[in-house]
Amino acid sequence: MTKFRILAAACAATALIALGGPAALAQSKTLKIIVPYTPGSGPDIISRLMGEQIGKDGGPTVVVENRPGGGMTIGTEAAARAEPDGNTVLLVANAFVVNAAMKRGNTTLANFDPVCNLAATPMPLVVQSSSQWKTVQELVAYAKANPGKVTFASGGPATSLHVAIEVLRLATKIDTNYVPYGGTAPAINALMGGHVQAVWADYPTVVSHLKSGTLRALVTTSPKRLDALPGVPIMEETGITKYVAEIFYGVVAPAKTPPAALKQLSDMFLAAMKKPEMQAKFAQSGMFPVGDCGAKFGDFLKNITADYEKITTAAGIKAN
Repeated sequence: MTKFRILAAACAATALIALGGPAALAQSKTLKIIVPYTPGSGPDIISRLMGEQIGKDGGPTVVVENRPGGGMTIGTEAAARAEPDGNTVLLVANAFVVNAAMKRGNTTLANFDPVCNLAATPMPLVVQSSSQWKTVQELVAYAKANPGKVTFASGGPATSLHVAIEVLRLATKIDTNYVPYGGTAPAINALMGGHVQAVWADYPTVVSHLKSGTLRALVTTSPKRLDALPGVPIMEETGITKYVAEIFYGVVAPAKTPPAALKQLSDMFLAAMKKPEMQAKFAQSGMFPVGDCGAKFGDFLKNITADYEKITTAAGIKAN
């Protein structure tokens, strides 16, 4: 081997090590984020915000691929089948752990490696601003006086938003209908069209409607009142129940992704989150940064899965 070839080989090896190995080197080209939700949903919004920032930071080209359907199992199973090389991740939210708790679909937590818990966001119950109901108590009273006349909707069956509806129904003994949609955005379209009367939503999907006044929030399941919605009570304040829940947005990778690639992914997402412009976009979209990665995020997923297993069993929610 000539001196030139030896030098070139040494330089290539040094670059490979610096990038964290073959998987990390491959990742430097394109990163696919599979989003098992519809465009315009909270998970889609945060995926595109993160992808844009990662690109600005000189990272790989980020491609967001929406794969909704099957109660979020279609996209989840597609991500589980992806090559564990650091080039594909799955954007997860509460439905991911609800599915795991209910054993819906062909994947479990063991099919994925945790990367980072990116952000959390509130879950408001919304109605049209022209609605007769100004409070959740008024809505409940109407539903009691008119059994079967109120239809609730959410972005998918057996999701955290569906769970919230069932918690309200069980706590108040109201007789209502439920219609699942493939995401919060189409559920809101149905609400605006008068096809349903109320939607339990993720805040990023409805924040613009709340600010413009086309929708009204009746209650949230946050642990305390939100600065952005000071006039909206939390569930405990209504006297109905003490239920507390928020939506989380995180990223996981296919199981057996090399540790070096996982580290590079978490570093990349954390770096993007810390940028001031990203913090501002999060706040504008109604999301609050978390930034727990690796084992800490893994423990969070296990614990919340156990919680949802208890809730769905008590509410009698079955996997379809």
